Amino acid sequence: MSTEAVVDHQADNAVGVAEVAALLRERGPALVLTGAGISTESGIPDYRGPDGNRRVTPMSHQEFTATSAARQRYWARSFIGWQRFTAAEPNAGHVAVARLQRVGAFGDVITQNVDGLHQQAGASNVIELHGTLSEVECLTCGERTDRDFVQALMDDANHGFAALALGLVGDGSQVSSQIRPDGDIVLADEAVQSFTAPRCLVCGHDTLKPDVVFFGGSVPKPRVEACFELTDAAPALVVLGSSLKVMSGYRFVRRAAANGIPVVVVTKGPTRGDAETTHRIDAPLGVTLSALADELAPAS
Repeated sequence: MSTEAVVDHQADNAVGVAEVAALLRERGPALVLTGAGISTESGIPDYRGPDGNRRVTPMSHQEFTATSAARQRYWARSFIGWQRFTAAEPNAGHVAVARLQRVGAFGDVITQNVDGLHQQAGASNVIELHGTLSEVECLTCGERTDRDFVQALMDDANHGFAALALGLVGDGSQVSSQIRPDGDIVLADEAVQSFTAPRCLVCGHDTLKPDVVFFGGSVPKPRVEACFELTDAAPALVVLGSSLKVMSGYRFVRRAAANGIPVVVVTKGPTRGDAETTHRIDAPLGVTLSALADELAPAS
């Protein structure tokens, strides 16, 4: 890209930020919908590239629930990924969302992410559409357990596994480049086979599952209805870091457009909802949202 093109792109984004700021002054507090793209600057890659195409295929709900072998594979990968996943910290985009809430530009936040980084950054009224990795549920008896406790159980049952797994990573990345939005990573089959998966301490079954909606699973109906109610009441909808490829989030954009309210999208690359979008900024989220928060900060 030429220097002139870069300057033009930056100028376009500046104009876009000013236009969105003007909209939010008139139509705030906007409902916010965030996707994996807002967490990439925290070191958690999303599933799709800038072109919106899926780069990796996560484990599906149907696969996870079908066999003990699938659950063993998931937990082995999650066991290694958890330490790096929990080390991720809120980035400038998360901080800006919290700032924009405090000045009244943003209202409730619906996030498709399961990383808890919005809350860590100080955001309030966050609905975790796809659940949270911080809790684990037993699909057999319903017992709920803290994820850190399950990690400790796996650590006790799998001495030396981390060193073995790291030694088998073929690309030398030490798995950091392979961590995924749901906290797991890529592991060699020979490593997975030696892993002891966790069992429920109440019923003894190996049906522990992170309290998240896997691909192919369904968001609980009451949660969806609550998000539709927020959408119907919103003066505007702002989408951050989502390609909207998954209907789980796209349906709220469709609902907002049907209601005739402005839809703002800030993300890299094209989205499924471009036809419903009234304001579009194709740019990195951290710097863009920080600029938006500065624009809307009350004068000192």
